[in-house]
Amino acid sequence: MIYFNSQSIPELQGLTFSQRMQVVRAAADRLSVPIKIALNIIKLIILSALFILIARAEGWAIVGYVLLLVIAYPLITRPLTFFLCRSQFAVIRRQQFPQ
Repeated sequence: MIYFNSQSIPELQGLTFSQRMQVVRAAADRLSVPIKIALNIIKLIILSALFILIARAEGWAIVGYVLLLVIAYPLITRPLTFFLCRSQFAVIRRQQFPQ
């Protein structure tokens, strides 16, 4: 399942926003190097494509592409990060927030 928001991830239910972000960051830090590299390359491709569109645009089209960048980048990268880190969420939550 694709999660666009950390509140909807079952492993992170009951945590505050800052606690959820701590778990997500710790899980992202524990990703293997090849997966981190692949994720960063995907992010770089997205940013590069959108910045090329911005550089070639003229007039008010620049504003449209900037808005597209601001909206599209997190909509693509956050679910991808959540998907890749999901296997670690339960383990990290138990380590950082035992209940």
